[in-house]
Amino acid sequence: MVSKTKAEDEKSSEPTSSLILPSLPEDVIIDILARLSRFDYPKLSLVSKHFRSLVASPKMYARRSLLASTEHCLYVAVYDIYSCYFYHWYILCRKANGSRCLVRAPSTLPVLNNNLATSVAVGSRIYVFGGIDHTKMTTNAFCMDCRSHTVEPIPTIPVPLVCTFAGFIDRKIYVIGYCDPYPKKAMLVFDTETQKWEHVMTTPKMEASLTRNYAYVVMADKIYTMDCYGSYVYDPKEGKWETDNMPNSIYWENACVVDDVLYYRDRYVNTLRAYDPIQKSWEVVEGLKELLAAPISSSWSYTVNYGGNLALLFSRPGGIWCAEISLERRQGGQIWGKVEWCNLVLTGNFGTGKCLAVMV
Repeated sequence: MVSKTKAEDEKSSEPTSSLILPSLPEDVIIDILARLSRFDYPKLSLVSKHFRSLVASPKMYARRSLLASTEHCLYVAVYDIYSCYFYHWYILCRKANGSRCLVRAPSTLPVLNNNLATSVAVGSRIYVFGGIDHTKMTTNAFCMDCRSHTVEPIPTIPVPLVCTFAGFIDRKIYVIGYCDPYPKKAMLVFDTETQKWEHVMTTPKMEASLTRNYAYVVMADKIYTMDCYGSYVYDPKEGKWETDNMPNSIYWENACVVDDVLYYRDRYVNTLRAYDPIQKSWEVVEGLKELLAAPISSSWSYTVNYGGNLALLFSRPGGIWCAEISLERRQGGQIWGKVEWCNLVLTGNFGTGKCLAVMV
C-alpha cells in the first residue's frame, strides 16, 4: 500500500469548492459570477486578487448585460452635517439578514462639492458637470463608471457654467445652469453617443422660463420646472418652452418620476404626493400613514426611481433612513403605496445631497 505524502494529505483536506472554481476556464467563472447579485461582489472580491479583478472587469458586466442580470443600484452623496461642504458617495447594499445599509464607495470615485445638481445617472454611469457657484463657473465635465468605479473624461462644456439641472432624454443630457454674465442662464445638450455638445438657441420666453426656476424633473420625455410665479415645460422635439398649468402652489423640489408620474414628499403635512401630467392633478399616495406617522427630524428628503419602485431617503434621530415603496394604481385611479422595507441605513450625523439609481 502506497502511503500519501504530507503535501497530498494537505491538498486532499482542502474544501472541494475551493479547488473546483479556480480550476475552471476564466470565461466559465465569469459566466457563473455574472449570475450572482452585484451586492455579493464586495465579498467575492475578498476571496483572492483574481476574483477582485474579475468582479471589476468589463467582461463581467458585458456578460451580466447579455444574461439580463443587471440590477438597479442606488448611489447616495452623503455629507457630515458638521462639515457639509464636501460629499462622499455611498452605495446602498443588502446585508446577509436582508436589511440594507449605506457603504462608502471606493476612494477612486471623486469627492464632490456642494453643487450636486451637476450630476445625472445614465445607465451604469454618473455624469458630472460645471462649477460650484456663480463665482466659480467652470467647463469641467466627467463621468463615473459605477461598474469599475473609475472616472472617465468627456469633452468639456462649451461655456463656463454652474449647473442647476442635468436631465437625460433619449441618449442626450440636457444641462441647464448659470453662465456669464450672472444671473443669465443657458441650456446646452450633450449627446452621450457622439460625445459632442450642442448649443441651444435661447429665446425671450426660454430666458423667462430659466431665470427664476428652482425645481426640475424629466417626465414623459419633457423637462418640467417651476418657480414662485408659474410652471413651465420644455419639449425637446419641439425645441421650445411653454407655460404649464401644473399647480405651482405645491413645492415639489427633490421629486422623482415613476411611470411618468411625479412624486415628492410634502414636508409640511408629511405625505407623499403624486402629479399625473395627463390628468393634470395632484393627489396623496395612500397606504403610507404608518411609514410617515413617525416624525422626520429634518426638512430634507429625497425620492428616486428605484427600478420602478420609489426609494425615499430621510433623516430621523440616529441617522439616515431609507424606504422602498412599490406603487399601484387601483380601480378608480387612486395611487397606493406599499412599503417593501424600511431601514436605518447609515448611523451618525449625516445628510444626503443627491440620490441616483444606476444599472450595473
